[in-house]
Order: sequence, then structure tokens, then C-alpha cells
Amino acid sequence: MLDGIRIIELGTVITAPLTGMMLADLGADVIKVERPEGDPFRRSHGGNYSSTFVAYNRNKRSVVLDLTTEDDRKALLALIDGADVLLDNFRPGVLDKLGLAPEELRRRNPRLIQCSITGFGSTGPYCERPAFDAVGLALSGLGSLFVDPDRPESFGPTISDNVTGMQACSAILAALVERSRSGQGRRLEVNMLESTMAFAPDAFTSVTRGGSTPDRLARASNSQSYAFRCADGELLAVHLSAREKFWQNFLQAIDSPDLGIDVRFAKHDQRALNYIALRAELARRLLARPRADWLLRLAEADVPAAPILSVAEALDDPQVKALGSSCETQHPTEGQVRSICCPVLVDNRRPRSRMTAPPTLGEHTHEVLAELSTTLHATTEVRISGPVV
Repeated sequence: MLDGIRIIELGTVITAPLTGMMLADLGADVIKVERPEGDPFRRSHGGNYSSTFVAYNRNKRSVVLDLTTEDDRKALLALIDGADVLLDNFRPGVLDKLGLAPEELRRRNPRLIQCSITGFGSTGPYCERPAFDAVGLALSGLGSLFVDPDRPESFGPTISDNVTGMQACSAILAALVERSRSGQGRRLEVNMLESTMAFAPDAFTSVTRGGSTPDRLARASNSQSYAFRCADGELLAVHLSAREKFWQNFLQAIDSPDLGIDVRFAKHDQRALNYIALRAELARRLLARPRADWLLRLAEADVPAAPILSVAEALDDPQVKALGSSCETQHPTEGQVRSICCPVLVDNRRPRSRMTAPPTLGEHTHEVLAELSTTLHATTEVRISGPVV
């Protein structure tokens, strides 16, 4: 769907690379411009092609440019002149120091959509501070919905980084739609702090309209979400929501009609208020049978439930296999790469007809700069930097 759209990605780690990958999955030509040492994520597990880098960089071309040199800055400007989108996740002011001030880029390419991702935006007392996922999660207030104050620890997948990348992708797509009407580009700014807050708007309306400050059990109690250990030690998730039929069906499935007449649990708001007591009652009863038995009973009773799987188990789940959620690509030097597909279907198919493995560092430098050769030949001789394949 984005065939013919060219994205220049000046991004490292997660936020901008995820944005770029999402656009690449939809068909855009994403050129990842890297410093001679490459994206730091390449080396996060040793080597230069780590699993974390692979996770966020498929369907891209890698070009190495040393932006401390005049020739390579000219090459980058030439790439930007012919691009539809420039994507970066530098701190405010870094682009200006590289000679890529927004006003200058707009003058050179009025159709260019510029998207800058930062930790805290371009104004305010924190704007120049560094930010990674845990920082965005903490400052946004969402960290308080995960952390046990009596046993504080950081755990789980990246959230702030990922939702910021998704917000940036959405904004870029909207700007492309508008440009198809106006012919003009836009400058977009997306920051981790606001993106993370926007990811859980109900937490903030609980404060502004509900008059309460949510804690780490607030969502689980209101939505009646549970995690149980079964007789065989396996874990089970149940999510009853506010619909009375799921509560009644659940009681029937676990042979516990007595809980339905307990005054503490008779209505949804009472179950939410007495969540900890109810959770203890249910946990004791769910220990009576192995998980497979409970899953069968809950499915027959139409109760929203699922096994809590490890990541490895999830890849082998029959529903995941039926959807074809896992995709494989082959890199000529790095071998097979297995990852999770773009989760969008277009006319019952994945949006990109041909998947390519994440690039090695500078893999496409010659190729991409050769595409510029006719444009640049009259003005400068472009020096090709870095390793090439």
C-alpha cells in the first residue's frame, strides 16, 4: 500500500526503528542511515546482528554514512531531497547541528514529512534529558500501575518505546494522506512521555473524573482479570469483564454457585471492591484441577480464558499457527530469521508481498548511493563509507 514511498530513517534502538519497520511492512522503501559503528542495538547480544536489532529492522536497506564528513552529509541531503519522510529519534537540536534544520529541509523539499521522536518533546524543563523505556514508563504514571511499591523492580517488555513508535507511524500515515490533497509536507513531533500517557487514557480519567488514583490492581479489579495456578502447576488467565453472563458462566464452570450468593460478590462493583478476597477464594478452587481440564470447562461455558504461555510456547500455539503469525526470511550471510509478521491483513493477505531480512551494517550502501549517482554526479563526487556487501 505504500509502494513508491521512500522513508529515510535516522533512528537507533526502538522508537524510530519500530516506526520505520511498520511503514516498511506496509510497502515503503525504508533506508536506514547508520553511523560507521551502526545502530547500538546491533551489538546488544554480541556480534553485529543481535536478536533485538533483528526484531525492529526487517524490510529495510542499510546505508552507512559518516555525517562528520562533508561528502556524506551531501549524500544524506540528496537522499532527503528525494524522500517522502525523514524519521529520527535524536534529542532536540541534534538535527540542527548536523545541518538538517527543519526550516532548511522544508525549503529544499516542501513535500517532505519530517517526524522527530524525542523523550519529552522540544519544550519544558526535561526536553534535553536522555530517555529510554523505563524513564518514559515511570514519568508517565504508568509505571505505578505495574510496580509493587513494597518490592519495586523493573520487569516485562518495552512499552513506552513501542507505543511511541506506533503513535509516530499513525501520524506519518495521516500526513501522507493529507499531502496527497495539499501537496505539502508537515513537521511531526512525537514524544515518549505523552505517547505513554495516551496509551492508558482510562487511568487519567479515573483521576480527573472518578476522583481516585489507580494502583497496580485497579484495572484487574475493575475488569475482573485473574491469573491462577492450577493443580498441575500450570498458569491460567481469566478475564470476566463487567458482563454478568461471564460471571455466572464462570461460577457454573468451576462448580462454585455459593460465590454467586455471597453478598461480597453479588454485583460487579462489589466484586471489584472485594477483588483481593475474591481472588483468594477463586485461587483456592482453581487448584482443584489441572489446567487442561479447566480450559475445556471454561471453553464449554463460553468464559474468556487462556493458558498463560511462555513466548516459546506462544509460537507453537495452534491459533498462532493457523493465523500464520510467525514469518521466516533468509539473509544471504546471516541465515534464517524468524519473527512476528505485520499483524494486518489486506484483502486476506499480508500487506507486503516479499519480506526481506534485516540488513547487515552498510549492506545497501553501494546500491542506494548508486541510485543517487545521476543526481549527484554534476555537483559532487560521493565517497562511499563503511562496510558494504
